[in-house]
Amino acid sequence: MNDVTARFVDDRQRRRLERRFGAHVGEWLTEVPSIVEKLATEWGLTVEGPAPHGRTSVVVLVSRADGSEGVLKLCPDSGLCVSEARLLRMWAPSHRVPEVWGLDSERGAILMERVDGETVAATGVVPAMETVGSLIAQLHAVDVPRAELMELRPLTSRVQFIFDFWTRERAEGPAADIVPASVMHQGLCRARDLAHGEVGVVPVHGDLHPGNVIDGGPRGLVALDPRACLGDGAVDAVDWTVWQASSLREVERRVDVLSRVMDVDGDRLMAWSRAFAPCMVVAKVNRGQTGTEEFEVLMEMAERSVVVRG
Repeated sequence: MNDVTARFVDDRQRRRLERRFGAHVGEWLTEVPSIVEKLATEWGLTVEGPAPHGRTSVVVLVSRADGSEGVLKLCPDSGLCVSEARLLRMWAPSHRVPEVWGLDSERGAILMERVDGETVAATGVVPAMETVGSLIAQLHAVDVPRAELMELRPLTSRVQFIFDFWTRERAEGPAADIVPASVMHQGLCRARDLAHGEVGVVPVHGDLHPGNVIDGGPRGLVALDPRACLGDGAVDAVDWTVWQASSLREVERRVDVLSRVMDVDGDRLMAWSRAFAPCMVVAKVNRGQTGTEEFEVLMEMAERSVVVRG
């Protein structure tokens, strides 16, 4: 990696992108500095420097001529950025997502408002479930024209992607010795059945974990990085039912509150949580995050997801 590219992408981020998109992403990374320079000129931006990155993008802090602060997101898969911008614009009336200022679909770039605050994951503090449920409910309540809804991918495709990814992660890491392949398969079958349902179908975020939600202070919680799809809205609450939960009873309490605030069926939300538990266990094991109460809860939920057929 040359010095110019390293200004925007460190070795850790490069490895993340390679795991997600393959080794060929290195060619794209060499072009990032020139893409940033061209977009800065075209959109009248001052580049301030790199921001924390996710698994699918390079993020750069910028400011506009009027002094407003923004972020420039670049993705090697332009389809992801187009999909993200589409859902952010759909949800703009909720004021619970960053405002999109610009989209360059050919270069895979989004220019958007910078929201002050830390992610909930960075704070380490579990918000009140009423607050989380309100965020999700407000996103799902936005009235979206049917033509726009039909442009979204089905939730089934997102479910398949998630399980394909974590099945590979399981096979390539220490989780292979802890999470049986049969548990992953049963989780996929349950999630796929739920995703095929026609209950509570709305535009869903698809990746609404605590690392993708900013505590915006007076503005409230703000959702980032959607993986736009159309399906059962209950799925957006899954991560919140288990994050830092110390017991299954705590999970059940959260499900009760979230389902009430979101107006979704509690049994269905719990079913979603059990279905995805094997993926969460794989993530914990491969990251060395075992030996906690949260891990034990996830293991219990994953094991209960197995259906014994006669």
